[in-house]
Amino acid sequence: MTSSADPARIPRHIAIVMDGNGRWAKLRHRPRTFGHNAGRKAVRDVVEGCLRQGVKVLTLFAFSSENWQRPQEEVGALMELFLRALDKEVDELHSNEVRLRFVGDLSAFDNGMRQRMTAAMARTAGNDALHLNVAMNYGGRWDIVQAARKAAESVARGELRAEEIDEALLGHWMSLADLPPLDLFIRTGGECRVSNFLLWQLAYAELHFTDTLWPDFDQACLRSAIEDYARRERRFGRTGEQVAQR
Repeated sequence: MTSSADPARIPRHIAIVMDGNGRWAKLRHRPRTFGHNAGRKAVRDVVEGCLRQGVKVLTLFAFSSENWQRPQEEVGALMELFLRALDKEVDELHSNEVRLRFVGDLSAFDNGMRQRMTAAMARTAGNDALHLNVAMNYGGRWDIVQAARKAAESVARGELRAEEIDEALLGHWMSLADLPPLDLFIRTGGECRVSNFLLWQLAYAELHFTDTLWPDFDQACLRSAIEDYARRERRFGRTGEQVAQR
């Protein structure tokens, strides 16, 4: 089943903060890791939904730079779950022509984990049906800082002058700069904040917040979010009349 939204108004790039796994598990009197494991089904469902509806880029906030502050037992369980999911899902992603990419400061992970990430990215590098970005040890402020550092290094090498740095040039060094701009940001779990995710990229994105906990977020929820997006008038600083004329 496809969305009732006009195909021309399907967002090209969707980003999701997958919130609510722990609360979903607590409601069932189970440990938080039970909820994280249940969230894998929602990931598969949303990837399938994006493929069906013609979304070109999906970016998921899997592990933030702040998540290291969680109990060590939960962090360890998350890493183990991630590795199991990576080994299990990459074949299916590849068969569906999904390109997988990990974004963030990956230096924090051990060599074995980075090697498996690199192998998965290399295997799916030629695919183009959907670009799936998984943010790991990612923070929006980190992203801006690393871009600014690259700009400073370029100035230090004499490749450009400081006064030449503008939004377009700095944006060139941001994560996901080679992909379509972010159109729709979704956060599940009832919280209404962006939590340091894609701060630069969110500048003109439409925001959609839902009380649905992540393990319960399915293709119907995705369609609802896309249809909500399609009803909005995106002006980018113009008047409504100017948008209508375009």
